[in-house]
Amino acid sequence: MRSIHALKPAFLPLLILLASACGQASQPAAGSQAADDAAAASPAELPEKAKTAVFAGGCFWCVEEAFDKVPGVLETTSGYTGGHVEDPSYEQVTRGGTGHLEALRVRFDPDRVSYEQLLDQFWHNIDPTDDRGQFCDKGESYKSAIFATPGEQMAQARASRQALIDSPDGPDPIVTPVLEAQTFYPAEQYHQNYHQKNGLRYTFYKTSCGRVSRLEDVWGEQAAGGPFK
Repeated sequence: MRSIHALKPAFLPLLILLASACGQASQPAAGSQAADDAAAASPAELPEKAKTAVFAGGCFWCVEEAFDKVPGVLETTSGYTGGHVEDPSYEQVTRGGTGHLEALRVRFDPDRVSYEQLLDQFWHNIDPTDDRGQFCDKGESYKSAIFATPGEQMAQARASRQALIDSPDGPDPIVTPVLEAQTFYPAEQYHQNYHQKNGLRYTFYKTSCGRVSRLEDVWGEQAAGGPFK
């Protein structure tokens, strides 16, 4: 593969734009935003048996893509959680000081996919040894964590983490914490389903950020989700 320095100057502005960090997309035009808001106002009804899981794994665009491909996942929502500021904006969260992490709320059908399987998908889509963020995105808001509800979910999350710590072949050290679930605040609509709405830019970002190569280094053939690739 040619280095970026070998490319013609005409292509460099496009590459610089595409390679910007997670969330650096400009906000959509007013008409596009209005359409997104209208769609968000009428969410699909979910079955009563649907359960919720919340994971923070760095850039929520990438975490959303990882869970959208899992059979039994009914809905994914990018957002913010873990902090003390009510209804924060993206700018507030990335600036720091809110305590919030970029996170994903996953609504799933427990008859089709278990919480343990979602935990497995989560682990294999992050670098659990990085306490500064994830991949090229560093800082408070990009740290990884599992936000579990008290009781069975918390016990399963802690057991999953301990199993990785005890594994002789697993990544080391495991610094991703298991925390008690807090209020989840959905992110702005232009962040939702970003990997679908902005495929070219998203793919270039994910690759240039080092996410793909680092996951392969950490997890080998199980990188990016094992059975749910």
